[in-house]
Amino acid sequence: MPVTAGRSLTALDLGELYAAHRLGLVRLAVLLVDDRATAEDVVQDAFAGLATHSSGLRDPDKALAYLRQAVVNRSRSALRRRRTARAYAPQRSIEAARPDERAVLADEHREILAALGRLAPRQREVLVLRYWSDLSEGEIAHALGISRGAVKSTASRALDRLETFLEGGAS
Repeated sequence: MPVTAGRSLTALDLGELYAAHRLGLVRLAVLLVDDRATAEDVVQDAFAGLATHSSGLRDPDKALAYLRQAVVNRSRSALRRRRTARAYAPQRSIEAARPDERAVLADEHREILAALGRLAPRQREVLVLRYWSDLSEGEIAHALGISRGAVKSTASRALDRLETFLEGGAS
């Protein structure tokens, strides 16, 4: 049942949004934070924020756009916290991925994810929103708080760098 403008989101509407879009939002977050547990936390927090502040949402039909933007922003925050924690934590060896995680991703996917991880954060965000979340330039611009032109130029530069990484070139 679509939400109609002029009324606030109900618990039923939130449940429908959650059922329909949770998995896609988790995928988006995984690509941004590169950790499923953190991604699930990010999405859960975004939904909790929407539930808490849904009365302030002017147009309930824009709830999904709000959630996408919240996921991007909360992913950025998670990465900042991770970076800060690493600055204070002693370096340790990276453990091998669990067998179930290795089975999930094919070699090509791991290469692409690794190349995405080498991109600048803004470039990674633009590509993930465009090609994994299938958002338009306008939707990406709104989610990231930048202009459509910045989306186009960032995507172009990011694709060039990604191609270089995947061909085995240096940064």
